[in-house]
Amino acid sequence: MKRFLIISICFLFVACVSYPKKHNFEEIETQSILQNPYFSDANKDYVYKATITVYDKVFGGIFIVKKIETDHHRVVFTTEMGNKILDFSFNKNDFQINYILEALNKKLLINLLKKDFEVLITEHLNVRTSFSNHTETVNQTLIDKDDYFYFGDLIINKIVRANHGKEKVVFTFSEINDNIAQQIQIQHLNIKFKMLLKSIN
Repeated sequence: MKRFLIISICFLFVACVSYPKKHNFEEIETQSILQNPYFSDANKDYVYKATITVYDKVFGGIFIVKKIETDHHRVVFTTEMGNKILDFSFNKNDFQINYILEALNKKLLINLLKKDFEVLITEHLNVRTSFSNHTETVNQTLIDKDDYFYFGDLIINKIVRANHGKEKVVFTFSEINDNIAQQIQIQHLNIKFKMLLKSIN
């Protein structure tokens, strides 16, 4: 019984280790504001060829993000023939579903998509804590009560949503030029959901 109790306490301690500590990051002087430049130019239409895999279903098409004004974006996903798959509006704290395909019209999936898209388009983030491992900087932020860790000194190349020290969702940005990531991947590690975006601008 005592042995079981010791093992349980050790497991609890390991499980409660924060994400930065688990990856050997040390706390540094915190910067107050983090700027996310992706999808931030109202003069551009951000157009990507997209593949979304939800469990065993694969949806392919065109993913478009348009910044309308400050804190106001529209996110549209269509087939290559132009038929809508989903159409969401984000205006400050207001979220609106303009359209969603019946096959995707599930509360759990809508919440998942809403969270992911909100991370992509949120430009100004309050930094809670900053960390470094002497090669890169990570800034911890809070979006809808979830902890997100933004990797990169001058350019954001990865965002991780973590809970109890474990990665839950990983956003990877690559081939970055002029504040546009030519490729973006969103990978959920606790469910079978993946999104791959390739710029066709």
